[in-house]
Amino acid sequence: MRKSEWVADGREFLSGSIKSRQAAKINHLEMSHDEIRIATVHHGGFGHTTRLAEAVKEGVEQAAGAAALLLTVEEAQTRWTDLSSAEAIIFGAPTYTAGASAEFKAFEEASTRAVMAKGLGWKDNVATGFTNSGSRSGDKLATLIQLALFAAQHGMLWINLGLPPANHSTKGIGSGTESPWLLAGCGRAIECDQGPISRHPSRILPPHVTSGVASPR
Repeated sequence: MRKSEWVADGREFLSGSIKSRQAAKINHLEMSHDEIRIATVHHGGFGHTTRLAEAVKEGVEQAAGAAALLLTVEEAQTRWTDLSSAEAIIFGAPTYTAGASAEFKAFEEASTRAVMAKGLGWKDNVATGFTNSGSRSGDKLATLIQLALFAAQHGMLWINLGLPPANHSTKGIGSGTESPWLLAGCGRAIECDQGPISRHPSRILPPHVTSGVASPR
């Protein structure tokens, strides 16, 4: 077999494997008559990530047939059973020094013993994530990649926001003056001169972003 043929076969196998897992999960969700349980696990150092988590929770609650569970990383480590019963988990962490906070990392490491080592309890469940930092870039993409790799280690299916890129122009970025999302997930620049309670959660993210983060389908 030529190398090109081997590569083509490998790509076809991987594509088929991913599509079959996604199709099986979607069929399960569509056939279920119960509420789809969507958990959000986050760490908030100064409160800004918590406000983002509350905005995401609002998006979940606006989706028909979805039930929201909002947990801090500390609470999550006492509620592994609730997380295992969720069809989707949304991970949120602030970006500190080019990565997720130490507290969120502690949750990640605890999950390897409580979930991964006991048989990949989150396998084929839906995952996505969000982050924020004080600077416009702030290496938020590095945090989202870390969250996606964490989900991959658990065998989860990472979902992006399904939104077009917000390109720069003389009129601003995208349709407004700031882009609260990256292609891999939500990454928002916070207002460093304002406290986390300065804005209501519904104003932190546009409705189409919160709905995009929250919807597993």
